[in-house]
Amino acid sequence: MQPFDEFPGVVRTSEPLAPLTWFRLGGPADYFARPSSAEEIASLLRACRAADIPWRVLAGGSNVLVRDEGVRGLVIHLESPSFSEVQINGTRLIAGSAVPMTALISQTARAGLAGLETLTGVPGTIGGAIRGNSGGRQGAIGQFVRRATVLEADGQVRTREQDDLIFSYRRSNLDDCVILSAELELELDDPEAVVRRMRSVWIVKKENQPYGHQSAACIFKNPTPEISAGTLIDQAGLSGHRVGGAEISDRHANYIIADPGATVSDVLELIDFAREEVLRQFGYELELQIQIW
Repeated sequence: MQPFDEFPGVVRTSEPLAPLTWFRLGGPADYFARPSSAEEIASLLRACRAADIPWRVLAGGSNVLVRDEGVRGLVIHLESPSFSEVQINGTRLIAGSAVPMTALISQTARAGLAGLETLTGVPGTIGGAIRGNSGGRQGAIGQFVRRATVLEADGQVRTREQDDLIFSYRRSNLDDCVILSAELELELDDPEAVVRRMRSVWIVKKENQPYGHQSAACIFKNPTPEISAGTLIDQAGLSGHRVGGAEISDRHANYIIADPGATVSDVLELIDFAREEVLRQFGYELELQIQIW
């Protein structure tokens, strides 16, 4: 008997993951599920626990590089309408974890809610953004989160209040659970003013980031608030450096572009090379921001 026999039509085997990541690279998941409810996720986690099978959550795929051998265990992909609802009540909103950040930022801007427009250009879903406390120079999403509804590893749905949430630079204490939804608090403002700020941030991001290419989000975390990983890589003379079909972007050196024909090995070799050169030339040991599965 297979561990997920009780989930016909929900769990698939040897499912390709490359189409679900921004890099479009990597192997399959041993098991793959697109659950339609929290109850279904809870049942999947119980089955994993009973069979001692590891599990991961795949959100928007913007910060994941899957190795060629693929992922052992179960990959849970949240995209159902059950996880994509947005409710706005005054200055507070509740958003399902699968809501794309671009859609949420646009919706709140049109509603005259200020705050998230500073995160324009942040890729992926709100669940992934909160888990990694995504942000930019003007702040991160964690500052707006008031509570999160999560599914714990034991299969229980719980609400983590603001006092229970910990956010730091590109980290949170929500990496041990499945984020189902989150409540955020923003500020009222003139919708046109918010939209103008959103467009202004987008123009700056578009000018400096390799959108339209086969790449992921930023590869490395910034070593300090004042020193960016991209600047160090560029000053090390690595902008435009290639390995096979992968290239360090000459527009923003903290991005790696995977051209057609690129392999995971090409990307991993570039990552290692950039880390070694920055450490050798400047003494900074770069920490990965993307996840390598």
